[in-house]
Amino acid sequence: MRKKVTLKQLAKELNLSISTVSKSLKNDSEISQKTINRVHELASFYNYKPNALAVSLKSSKTKTIGIILPEILNHFFAKVLFGIEQEVSKSGYKILTCITNESYKKEVEYVEMLNYSSVDGFIVALSQETQVLNKLDHFKVLKRDNVPVIMFDRVSNEIDCDKVIVDDMEASKNAIQYLVNKGSKKIAVITTISDLSVAKLRLEGAKEVVSKNDKVSLIELSVKNTDGIEAEIEKFLRDNTIDAVLGLDETAAVITINMSHKLGYKIPKDISVIGFTDGLLAKHSYPKLTTVSQHAEELGARAAQILVNQLDNFVENHKPKTEVVKTSLIIRDSTN
Repeated sequence: MRKKVTLKQLAKELNLSISTVSKSLKNDSEISQKTINRVHELASFYNYKPNALAVSLKSSKTKTIGIILPEILNHFFAKVLFGIEQEVSKSGYKILTCITNESYKKEVEYVEMLNYSSVDGFIVALSQETQVLNKLDHFKVLKRDNVPVIMFDRVSNEIDCDKVIVDDMEASKNAIQYLVNKGSKKIAVITTISDLSVAKLRLEGAKEVVSKNDKVSLIELSVKNTDGIEAEIEKFLRDNTIDAVLGLDETAAVITINMSHKLGYKIPKDISVIGFTDGLLAKHSYPKLTTVSQHAEELGARAAQILVNQLDNFVENHKPKTEVVKTSLIIRDSTN
């Protein structure tokens, strides 16, 4: 296997200065075409590639962005990541992606690792454990070091940075109002993510709509034990008389449909179901699930645009803003 060659070795073999070889590789007009050809031929022979770290040290930029996600099996975060990558690549940036699996400890470690690797900026959705503990010093360090951070979806008001979110409260209000308009009177809100900021906002939105209508009642189920989700939702459906469910996450909504089938309820004749996140589960459930689409790809692209603009166009005393991506209610067969 041919060993990796350096700029210094190329210069030595060609009997040229390092500066001349470097300029030749960039086709600098100061260098004769004959010399440029010699350098390119030898570089091609050795499959020479410039040292990315050395290039970044000269420019003070690595053209790399750190992405921190709480999970990747979730269709929403996968689509956000796709939107980010598509957008940053247009400006010549690359991404380094770390998955915390909802762990605060891993999140801290990944922030430190990526910052040490000198990424130019971060795009982050907080882990569930970070939100529960509300420990955010690792992001305050980035702020102190003037490293740009964009938070999306799961954000914290304690970190003064740009944020891209969906209006979870408004989305939930629209979903509940749709059920009310269709004649639902006894609505359940079921969630497996009650500790997250997004779930709290969605629940708040649901309560607000119901509080204004004395003919409609609301009952809540928060499933904490992920190993017993099906059993807990099945028991809830058996023990309570309801005619509609808003699942604050896709898992809760799809399992509600499955357990309703098991108990002999017809969807949507007996129980209408709406979920959040327009993922693969929603499209392949039976019947197909009515969902709140958060336009994940658009959200990721917007977060990337904001960060790249900050990196390429430095603005002194930048004032962080929060942008809201509008949601859509996608009507399918699980509602009347």
